[in-house]
Amino acid sequence: MEETEYIWHNGKLTPWKEANVHVMSHALHYASSVFEGIRVYDTKSGPAFLCLGRHLRRLFDSARIYRMEMPLSQAELEVVCHKLISANKLRSAYVRPIAYRGYGAITVYGSLDPAEVSVAAFPWEAYLGEEASEKGVDVGVSSWTRIAPNTLPTMAKAGGNYLSSQLISMEAQRHGYAEGIGLDTHGNLSEGAGENLFIVRNGLLHTPPLTASILPGITRDITMNIAERLGLEVREEALPRESLYVADEVFMTGTATEIAPIRSVDGIQVRSGKRGPITEKLQEAFFGLFDGSTEDTHGWLELVRGE
Repeated sequence: MEETEYIWHNGKLTPWKEANVHVMSHALHYASSVFEGIRVYDTKSGPAFLCLGRHLRRLFDSARIYRMEMPLSQAELEVVCHKLISANKLRSAYVRPIAYRGYGAITVYGSLDPAEVSVAAFPWEAYLGEEASEKGVDVGVSSWTRIAPNTLPTMAKAGGNYLSSQLISMEAQRHGYAEGIGLDTHGNLSEGAGENLFIVRNGLLHTPPLTASILPGITRDITMNIAERLGLEVREEALPRESLYVADEVFMTGTATEIAPIRSVDGIQVRSGKRGPITEKLQEAFFGLFDGSTEDTHGWLELVRGE
């Protein structure tokens, strides 16, 4: 992780190494945190957030699901994000707002006090590596099943949910894969450790539905919108594991991952064994948002406001 000068912490810009929490903070013991990952891209018009408002809305929704009172409004947190990028003089960045139950109670239900909120911003390249964008990555289906309905809410981007992701990712790494794919409790495809999943077959785009224990990904939604603009039919439906083995193309999406092709699953090569033509078109249109070659018809980009 590349450190920057400031983190917004305890209501102010704080030097990176001084943004600390107490070892007895509730979130450390009980995973009582919700967070977001937001990209800032260096566009021709200047650094711009991608879907800042939608990400912060999801953060506040996650806090609401866990009955976590936020100490500031979404509008106030948006101002903080802009201020942090400007203070750190960043042209592109990965932004991590996090809300968590802090020091004050050791009971499971936690303190009734408002959550504590911090925001960090730092340079971060593609999560699966720059080469993954073109060459693709090797993945494996995990032995770990994703969270069952009515156990933990997968619509919340909560710290505790990522214990499942860690198990999936660590197992994948042990087996020599770049990432793992989890199945839902019915044995159908769910998502990667930190990415949504798409399959291309016979010119159609398929992706697991929200009922498959997936996070409602914002990059997932952008990808589906772009696909429809390109004239592709998108189907959200239950997908069996073996659909990965007979797909024409497979790729993953996420804020950190962006759009990353998969070249093999469980050692079975995905057709050509590299990025497919539809994945490439989607990538070109997605990254075209930042160089102006793709029109931003939905107001996804928000230029960073200077001080």
